[in-house]
Amino acid sequence: MTVLAVDVRPRWPFRLAPHGGPDGVARWSAGALRRLVHVEGRPVVVEVRQPARERVSFVARGSERDACALGIERMRFATGVDDDLEPFHRRFRFDPLIGRALRADPFLRIRRRPEPFEALAWAVTEQLIEVQRAFAIQRRIVARLGRRCPRTHLRDVPDAARVAGAAPALLESCDLAAGRARALVRAAREVATGRVDLRAADHERGWRRLLAIPEIGPWTVEMLALHGQGRMDQVPAGDLGYLKLVGRRRTGSPFARASEDEVRELLAPYAPWAGLAGAYLSAARRRRPGPPPVALSMPRAPDPAGTRW
Repeated sequence: MTVLAVDVRPRWPFRLAPHGGPDGVARWSAGALRRLVHVEGRPVVVEVRQPARERVSFVARGSERDACALGIERMRFATGVDDDLEPFHRRFRFDPLIGRALRADPFLRIRRRPEPFEALAWAVTEQLIEVQRAFAIQRRIVARLGRRCPRTHLRDVPDAARVAGAAPALLESCDLAAGRARALVRAAREVATGRVDLRAADHERGWRRLLAIPEIGPWTVEMLALHGQGRMDQVPAGDLGYLKLVGRRRTGSPFARASEDEVRELLAPYAPWAGLAGAYLSAARRRRPGPPPVALSMPRAPDPAGTRW
């Protein structure tokens, strides 16, 4: 057993969320987030703690040091601990639409998946259904196809190869609609065979191949981009929450629905952070009067322009 520990000083104020995920894969216990990941088939358990505001600790346990290092790298990506959001906050902290939400919660991050295929698979399960039902489908898929670590009670999301070898009927038995079950298996085969490389620098090429699969549309690919590939310039404009929010903002009617193009138009001025701006737009809608914005004392590196957020 190899144990590797890495301490990270966040580049922007960071707060470790004290909970796991609705799919039951990540677990929160005793002040730590624990997650099983697989690196080329090798299981690695990564534990994340935040003992101080300025420090986040990652501890990985696995059979080999290189697998532990990659496991930590993937969880750093998933938590967003290395994201430098100072340019975004400095530019938009007084924005009339999202500025108040930025000042109130500078810790907000886009929650990501350690593996891009996870984001793709879960986006397919979340298409056009109630969110709690989607989470139940995900838990069933993990229970039936997920990978386990013998030394823990943790489970990992099935990889593309495992889903590619599953019969669509098995996914249907998890309550996934027939068309989406076929789409998920076909997408998994594209990834497992290497025809779609979700880690390639040219993301758009893989997106085009995925969009050729029936039942996979722009919203699914944008969810993959934002939550699986770190593309904060992408926003899932077809999300019902955005359609309702922008529709109400444009018309004043609680029953109005905007188009996807109208959502993209509203968030276009926030490029290249449209996805993050969308998260703050949702936060601004949910926010109620409360305590004043958080005062931050984290030291910052000098700004060449002589300004600070």
